[in-house]
Amino acid sequence: MNNNRLRWRLAAGILVWSVALAVPSGRAAAQATSDYAVQVTAAVQSAPPRITLSWPAFAGATAHTVYRKAWGSASWGAAIATLPGTATGYADGTVAVGTAYEYEVIRAATVNSTPVTGYGYVATGIDLPLVEDRGKVVLVVDATMASSLAVELARLQRDLAGDGWTVLRHDVARTAAVPFVKALIKADYDADPTRVRSVFLFGHVPVPYSGDIAPDGHADHVGAWPADLYYGEMDGTWTDTQNYGGTGRQNNVPGDGKFDQSSAPSGTVELAVGRVDLANMPAFAPKTEVDLLRQYLNKDHGFRVKAWTLPARGLIDDNFGAFGGEAFASTGWRAFSAFFGPANVFALDWFTTLASNGYLWAYGCGGGNYTGAGGVGSTSNFAATDTKTAFTFLFGSYFGDWDVSNNFLRAPLATTSYGLTCAWAGRPAWYVHHMAMGETIGYAARLSQNNSGTYFYGYGPEVHVALMGDPTLRMQVVAPPANVTASVGAGTATISWTASADAVAGYHVYRGVSDAGPFTRLTPSLVTATSFVDTAPGGSPTYLVRAVRIETTPSGSYWNASTGASAGPVATFFHTLAPCRALDTRLPAGPGGGPALAAGGTRTFVATGVCGLPATARTVSANITVTNASAGGTVVVYPADLPAVPNTLTLAFRASQTRANNALVALASDGSGAFRITSSATAAVDVIVDVNGWFE
Repeated sequence: MNNNRLRWRLAAGILVWSVALAVPSGRAAAQATSDYAVQVTAAVQSAPPRITLSWPAFAGATAHTVYRKAWGSASWGAAIATLPGTATGYADGTVAVGTAYEYEVIRAATVNSTPVTGYGYVATGIDLPLVEDRGKVVLVVDATMASSLAVELARLQRDLAGDGWTVLRHDVARTAAVPFVKALIKADYDADPTRVRSVFLFGHVPVPYSGDIAPDGHADHVGAWPADLYYGEMDGTWTDTQNYGGTGRQNNVPGDGKFDQSSAPSGTVELAVGRVDLANMPAFAPKTEVDLLRQYLNKDHGFRVKAWTLPARGLIDDNFGAFGGEAFASTGWRAFSAFFGPANVFALDWFTTLASNGYLWAYGCGGGNYTGAGGVGSTSNFAATDTKTAFTFLFGSYFGDWDVSNNFLRAPLATTSYGLTCAWAGRPAWYVHHMAMGETIGYAARLSQNNSGTYFYGYGPEVHVALMGDPTLRMQVVAPPANVTASVGAGTATISWTASADAVAGYHVYRGVSDAGPFTRLTPSLVTATSFVDTAPGGSPTYLVRAVRIETTPSGSYWNASTGASAGPVATFFHTLAPCRALDTRLPAGPGGGPALAAGGTRTFVATGVCGLPATARTVSANITVTNASAGGTVVVYPADLPAVPNTLTLAFRASQTRANNALVALASDGSGAFRITSSATAAVDVIVDVNGWFE
């Protein structure tokens, strides 16, 4: 075998990584992994504006060099300060309130007669402005899960909209061709390239494979690896013409559906991609794939609304050490210090600690296999232990190739109560420090993929670099307001809510055409009360309320908002009608007639244009009757454009029973004037709808 295939290509063309990941003999290396990290934090003040960097003293340090750049810039430019080895900080007074900065601190040192260079990074700013529009996220759902998880997926979409995302959803077969899935994403991106920013793959969405690589350095693991990065790269040409051969699952030959490229062909990944895929995880039995995915969505929602929290601290379980300067765990030492401060970063054992003690972040590495890492644990340990950590990094041989049974990298996401994300962080190092200032984990994933030398140990968008988990998650959560209601007055709507459980500066109120958004802010400044009057509601709006506060972290300060809590849709002007029968499924087949609603069936009806209901009608006042039922059940009447059946009911009935109930039936917000009726009964049932008025 050509040994060059076991090496790894840096952007500069240097070939490295011919060394397989194995625990160093004796583990008594002269350097510690933390020697390669400068644990930088930032304190900020607004009057006068100043950002003060701090880091712990380091024995053997001979010099520190400080650089500054704007977020998003690839170049650091010239140093802004050169300091002695005894320095433990730097104050920068040439800053402005509301502007985002990023600092790099490089430390030269000698450790046991060996030169060691440490790198530290902090993203910072003074009261950075509130981000209300996060752009568009393409939600790609495994169609086999869409029905079973309809309620939870609808809640996820509301949560995303409540955090400022516009959701573009596609349900795809898990047997679909990878280019077909990419084409859906690419079409969304091409339609709005400045606002489509993220891709959330949910379920066993088809997995791309690409390359001729062995990032873990093993001769029996060379060839194509899973390459979700393919879904985020919008400009390059991916080919399938090379005969690389390969070993086992990595075999890569022309026309096999596996791509040739070992890195993004354009050199840049445009979209942040994350995957929640819990297929083929039998270690967690008796839980099924559906159970594990539902459990994940429940965790995700609970974290977003602060139903559960974990202590703001980081754990590092390092079983590799400095490893010739690659210093894999330095990812954790660097990032966790920027998140929590150096005093809240601890070197501890993974499972014995996290079984009973909470850490928001954790990093673990060791010699690995597909289902575990030496010194850290195994997938079976995750199945048996509900580890108390949310955001995780794991690193070791083999399991970075994650599309296998009981894969260790995906295992944290399958835990019962807390696990949300995981990434194979070491080759390359990951850079997540912007999350201390409100950025998403997806932003960090894309930054790490595109790092071609801006940060320590980066070499560009190699295909294996991937995020397991929801890419839209942020680290600091504000408790949302509760019990949001909207009541109609004479041309007004009064929105009321229960205060956030957190100390907040106030609230913003938003109005949208549906709970999917988009939302427009109504409040010119923060409202400190727990109500707000909309003097020009119009239509049938949905209202969203977000709690807002200044978030101060060991990296700086920024305005942070909760996930929005909603009320709606609300219709504001009522018009009466003489009672009129709009629908009767006992009648001959037709738009307002038969057939009866089938067992477990759904029918869509257009209300506008019937019984004098105008196109401007948003909500209909109606009497809903169920009859000719040979089995009991429920019916739900709801807007036709909702992505799933809401978790409510309009009417419950027993077999052979005729029942009626008054209801306000919201119509689709897309202008179709349509509503749906869904029955849970195991036999057909007739439905009658008599209208007596409408709201607009």
